[in-house]
Amino acid sequence: MSGDALISGAGVAGMSLAYWLHGQGYAVTVVERAAALHGTGYAVDFRGQAIGVLDGMGLLSQMRDHATGLGAITLVDGDGKRIGEVPGETLAGDLTVLKPDVTRILHSITADDVCYVFNDSITAIDQGEDGVSVEFERAAGRRFDLVVGADGVHSGVRRHVFGPDRDFVQHLGMSGVGFTTANRLGLDHEGLLYSGPGRAVHVFSCGDPGRMTVSLSFATASADVDRLGRGSKERLVRERFAGTRWLVPRLLEEMRLARDFSFFSACQIVMDRWSHGRVVLVGDAGYCAAPMAGMGASQALIGARLLAARLVETDGDHTVAFPAYERELRPYVTENQAKGAEAAKAFGCTIRPSH
Repeated sequence: MSGDALISGAGVAGMSLAYWLHGQGYAVTVVERAAALHGTGYAVDFRGQAIGVLDGMGLLSQMRDHATGLGAITLVDGDGKRIGEVPGETLAGDLTVLKPDVTRILHSITADDVCYVFNDSITAIDQGEDGVSVEFERAAGRRFDLVVGADGVHSGVRRHVFGPDRDFVQHLGMSGVGFTTANRLGLDHEGLLYSGPGRAVHVFSCGDPGRMTVSLSFATASADVDRLGRGSKERLVRERFAGTRWLVPRLLEEMRLARDFSFFSACQIVMDRWSHGRVVLVGDAGYCAAPMAGMGASQALIGARLLAARLVETDGDHTVAFPAYERELRPYVTENQAKGAEAAKAFGCTIRPSH
């Protein structure tokens, strides 16, 4: 089996699928809007069947070498006084790895065989019976046999082919910012969590002992805030955390200086179908379950492996492979999205705005 496949997005879903498709004879191009691999992000959980997929890729031992080993999370009040504890195993998956390590490892096993195009994005997609014509922001247009959207919650491929975000994005009432800073608290594979009306602060350290990861979460009415520039996002965070005590004033200053600033909104993507013609969605672009579900990486791995398997079984016939992929994966996604909605509801109880 052979052909030209374009994957939009150099994340877990995109790079995993690139690995499998190359192994099946496809010439694979991965286009990524960012100028380089994402060096930011929180810990990634792998659960259940995803462990088997990692093993099948020959990555399980390497991922385990980078396991966070994150222990208990201590609950604190507004003054930093301990008020409780959440055992580490309550929140962790079967295997937990920092996201930058995951993306670096996946890139390392595909870099020699896959064409990566960074700092570019798709601007137009035009399907025909025998292929897909794609225009790019910077590179010259090309024609592909298959196009895959693995470009996250605000997928450009989904927008070009299926419709605007508002048709599929279900906001779960929370957004947040993340970055790393000096581990002045001396945290050692442990974390601290404060939650109050409309906001929550989580700090932890599990990799570099000199650094800690900071997450500032707050209630929002729409995922549209994701599209703001960094300056506007920072102003929004400062407004929502104004008057919060403990470490927060210093963290807000360190946020301004952070080179690994990232921002997200808690959403689900709900669609009746994940494919149209020669275009198909994988991972969060098609079926994000919500960050609180802890299933994003697992769904991405499992979805990529399943899609590749159905393509090889059908000798690359997308008209059969894509529907089979959807039928088999949808029950798993539906279950995870139900759990994600419940987790978001439970977490939202601690950060919803006061009245």
